[in-house]
Amino acid sequence: MKHVIIGTAGHIDHGKTTLIEALTGRSTDRLKEEKERGISIELGFTYFDLPSGKRAGIIDVPGHEKFIKNMLAGVTGMDIVLLVVAADEGVMPQTKEHIAILDLLGIEKGLIVLTKSDLVDSEWLELVIDDVKNEVKGSFLENVPIIPVSSVKKTGLDEVIKLIDEMALELEDRETDDTPRLPIDRVFTISGFGTVVTGTLLSGKFNVGDEVQIFSGEKIARIRNLQVHDQDTETAFAGQRVAINMAGIKKEEIERGDVVAPKDSMQDTLMLDVKVKLIKDIDRSIKNRTRLRLYIGTKEVLCRIVLLDKEVLNPGEEAYAQLRLEEKTVAKRGDRFILRFYSPMFTIGGGQVLEPNPTKKQPFDEKALEELRIKEEGRTIDIIEKIIKDKSSFFPTIKEISTTTAMLEEKVKEDVDSLIKAEKLISFSLTKDIHLIHIDYFNQLSEKIIEELEIYHEKYPLRIGMPKEEMRSRLLNKAPNRVGELFLDLLVEKGLIEQRKEAIFKKGFKIELNDHQVGIKNKIIENYIEEGFLPPKKEELIKLADPNEVEEIINLLVSRGEIVKLNEEVYLHQTILKEGIKRLKDYIKDKGSITVAQYRDALNTNRKVALSLLEYFDQIKITKRDGDKRILA
Repeated sequence: MKHVIIGTAGHIDHGKTTLIEALTGRSTDRLKEEKERGISIELGFTYFDLPSGKRAGIIDVPGHEKFIKNMLAGVTGMDIVLLVVAADEGVMPQTKEHIAILDLLGIEKGLIVLTKSDLVDSEWLELVIDDVKNEVKGSFLENVPIIPVSSVKKTGLDEVIKLIDEMALELEDRETDDTPRLPIDRVFTISGFGTVVTGTLLSGKFNVGDEVQIFSGEKIARIRNLQVHDQDTETAFAGQRVAINMAGIKKEEIERGDVVAPKDSMQDTLMLDVKVKLIKDIDRSIKNRTRLRLYIGTKEVLCRIVLLDKEVLNPGEEAYAQLRLEEKTVAKRGDRFILRFYSPMFTIGGGQVLEPNPTKKQPFDEKALEELRIKEEGRTIDIIEKIIKDKSSFFPTIKEISTTTAMLEEKVKEDVDSLIKAEKLISFSLTKDIHLIHIDYFNQLSEKIIEELEIYHEKYPLRIGMPKEEMRSRLLNKAPNRVGELFLDLLVEKGLIEQRKEAIFKKGFKIELNDHQVGIKNKIIENYIEEGFLPPKKEELIKLADPNEVEEIINLLVSRGEIVKLNEEVYLHQTILKEGIKRLKDYIKDKGSITVAQYRDALNTNRKVALSLLEYFDQIKITKRDGDKRILA
């Protein structure tokens, strides 16, 4: 059975609750004070089945100005709206405000119900109809049917049901394969069951047993039971009014405005990039950094608005803006919202979220504004490309992009694969994670790395190249260590740079020694060969010429393998090392093992050199320790 969510809107005491009771046979007033005072304070919910077989869930929202916050919570997820106007009073202040709110929230389908039509004559009814038509001009309710109804005498109800059914058949199915999100509008406990939350499932589906997270925050729970319209179900789908019985969480840990979604599927935010529009017939403008009340999903949060392309936003105008929130929330691109003044509280406008996890923006930054235009007009694949381009220095993963956009990983991966195929992205696989960068960032970073190598070669002409770790810490410090290494490996693979051992250098770079440096190099080699297994200390060799120059040439010889560094104190010429290996193997083959003292005597050296050699051989797997002896590995 397919489901549709119907909502009511209209001024206080215009008969919304009575109309719903006439349509469904059930009253949505559930609080004692509601029944006593005859007005709806909290949201009310019920349902009935349409002739086509669809089940219509109905949300009864309060109309009194003081309860506008609850009304806004109820509008979330509505498919069809019944604008209720009492025929004996006509359009009233809350009628106008509700029309503006529904329009700003992007509601597309609705009809107008004139309740209490049995209390007025036909002439008055025609005047009210004309008044209503005039009031809804320019809104989504322009040209919709206007149905006179009497909930008491049951007249006009069949026509209302018929029109609802026709509109329900025109509705597009909700996205059941998207990330499930349920903004909470009620939270309570039931004895013997525990914590229960209710709301309209905006997208995706929930199953009994699913692990979920309560956003904002890190509270984790498990779905113990699901109900749709008072009936237990194993799965709840987008577009349904859902009650979730949660295990592992207390009522006090949840509040209206929180969002139920899969664990780690969304990201808390204190900022939202938005396109905002002011209602045309208000008498207030918005200045930069005005404090406002934001209503998004079922949440109310205080914020300040930073206008990005205007100094002042006047009635009827639109602008790009960044909302700086006073407490965390979660959102998804495309989510609608309402803005009200902090004080006095009245609705001034609303809009659409363009980026739910933005960086801080400054007014009149043309680059930032162009990004927002792309996000407003672009396809999902364009948005993903832009996000990856912005975050490339962090080498984001598909999982991270999914969390940022509140999109399913499978959908993100589809777009990412298309972008890789179009050569707009480059991916790096690391265990199960796929890290991504934009091709523009790849090109910029490659050029910067080559520039850094040119500077390095100029400063250290006798070094084969820069250590990879040094380059990683300089220009790839925001990327995970191994991913930074993979990037450098890719540059080597593409022939943009070269590598020897753990040093990278500009393609074609060669060390060229002048005659003076060649002379120093030869003296250093002579010293190491002549001294054999009693090699000179570095501080002794430094006296041969300029200390820095000698140091560089020794390091060069080490990088080429002509001199072998055993540790910070002991260096040997490669021919001496080879001789040391030969004597070691001959001795062990003859005696079975060797001690430090025995090796010292075999080389006619001192204990420090003998021990340094044996420890070096342990590292390169020529020998291994057996107590205080060494044997061949």
